[in-house]
Order: sequence, then structure tokens, then C-alpha cells
Amino acid sequence: MTKTKSAKLRTKEKPVDFILVITVLVMLSLGIVMVLSASSPSALSETGTSYTYVKTQGFSAIVGLILMFIISRIDYKIYKNLDKVAYVASLLILAAVLIPNLGVEAGGAVRWIDLKFTTFQPSEVAKIGIVVFYAAYLTKHRDELGKLWGGFFKPILFLVPILFILIFVQSHLSASILIIFIVAIMMLMAGSKLRYFLTFGTLGAVRRRRSLIYTC
Repeated sequence: MTKTKSAKLRTKEKPVDFILVITVLVMLSLGIVMVLSASSPSALSETGTSYTYVKTQGFSAIVGLILMFIISRIDYKIYKNLDKVAYVASLLILAAVLIPNLGVEAGGAVRWIDLKFTTFQPSEVAKIGIVVFYAAYLTKHRDELGKLWGGFFKPILFLVPILFILIFVQSHLSASILIIFIVAIMMLMAGSKLRYFLTFGTLGAVRRRRSLIYTC
């Protein structure tokens, strides 16, 4: 009886993926060094010290690592039941830049939210929600992924409102491209056919080239 209980406890324990942890730490360290290198001159001229922005980045990194540890201890199956909530929350937080005195305009683009004590890009939060949503969606609809409608068009339809807000409201093309890339990789890993992406990607590129030629 004791051996059975101990075996069950061992199966519930989650082994640490050291390769993933080391990869995250290395990328995080490189990011902090790059922030220091790029921001030290402007920080020195604006605040009198070269470490103003890197301190903020370092604090955010510490908070991120703490959250990473906490989230890693939560059973990932719980997120499967939060897929719809994650999707709706992603849309709402992206559209929150339209709220007066909350959305911040910079360089002609409104892609920041000011909470008075901190400022952040809602697209960074939305990326997490989108990953949670698509992970659950692709798992639930695994049997449809080999078909054109269920494995290509239907999943992409959920991206339309998100990309609309990012491109036409926030003017955030880089985040749009990154989210498209993330979703495409997830779809391919889940079982969507590569030929669908190649076919429609080629058609889109040809159509784009023709429009440029006619414009010229």
C-alpha cells in the first residue's frame, strides 16, 4: 500500500526541464545586456545614470521568473478549460487602448496602456492568452486538422479580430507578424497540413506582387 502511494506521488511530481530553464535564463541575460548597451547613453543624458532603464528591465525579469515558477507548478490541464476566457480577455485587453486616459499614443501608434504605476503593451499579455486558446482549441479539434476547412481556415478565422485590432487600431505590425508565426507553428505541430500554408502563402505573395506591379 505504501509503495503504491509513493509511486503515485512520484508520477504527480513534475520534472524540471533544465534545458528549457537554461535557455530562458541565457536569453533573459542577453536581453538585459542588450538593453544596457542600447539605453545607457540616453538614460545617462535623461536621468544622470546609465542604469535607469536596465534596472526596470531587471526588475521585470525577476517578476517574470517568479511568475514562471508559480505557473510551472500549476497543472497545464487547467488552462484547457480557460480557452474561451483567454481568447475574450485577449481581445478586450487589446481593445483597451481605445479607452481615454488609458491608451497611450507614441509615434503615431496607440499600443500602450498606462496604469499610472506602470506602462505596458497589451499585445504582450494577449500573446499568452492566444497561446492558451490555440493550445486548447487544437487539442479539442485534433480530428479536423487534416482537412482544409477544419485544419486551416477555421483556426485562422479566430485570428481575424485580433489582427484587425493590432493592425488597424494599434498599428502594431511586428506583433501581428509574430502572432501569425506562433499560431502557424502551433497549427503545424498539432497536425495541420504544410501544403495549405505553402499554397495560400504563395497565392498571397503572387497577388501582392501583381498589385505592386500595377501600382508602379
